[in-house]
Amino acid sequence: INKIDAPNADVERVKRQLAEQDLLIEEWGGDVVASTVSALTGEGIPDLLENMQVVAEIGEFKANPTRPARAVVVEARRDKSKGTITTALIQTGTLRVGQNVVARNVRGRVRAMFDDRGARTESAGPSQPVEILGISDLLEAGDIIEVTPDEKAAREIVERRTRDSE
Repeated sequence: INKIDAPNADVERVKRQLAEQDLLIEEWGGDVVASTVSALTGEGIPDLLENMQVVAEIGEFKANPTRPARAVVVEARRDKSKGTITTALIQTGTLRVGQNVVARNVRGRVRAMFDDRGARTESAGPSQPVEILGISDLLEAGDIIEVTPDEKAAREIVERRTRDSE
């Protein structure tokens, strides 16, 4: 639960709204972990990180870094000097510079990637956020990026998806 530093913050109201959506937090006898945080002041961030680690350990969440990458788009924007920049979170596999990718009816080739600190990187593994250059069209948050074996496969996937959507 974010923005607890806001003047009109009402954490209890948020908890009630979660319960109305059948998301019962642990504090109320449910199984949903809830942390109160302020991204502005940093309050609650250590607890959030600890809770995330516990949930990941209990759930035994694992991703295979050796398979072709699959990533979810967080945002995309156009930059005058770099072109389209797609921010994505790698879900599984490892994304590498030079690989061909598809998302919706869009294909591209990863020309360059930057990590969360803005440093250039050649590859990104599971749970890593990256900025990707090389996808020509703007994607939308939630779009899934998948690696294809080559440019021909990417072109065929996009052509099939375009044909199927008509």
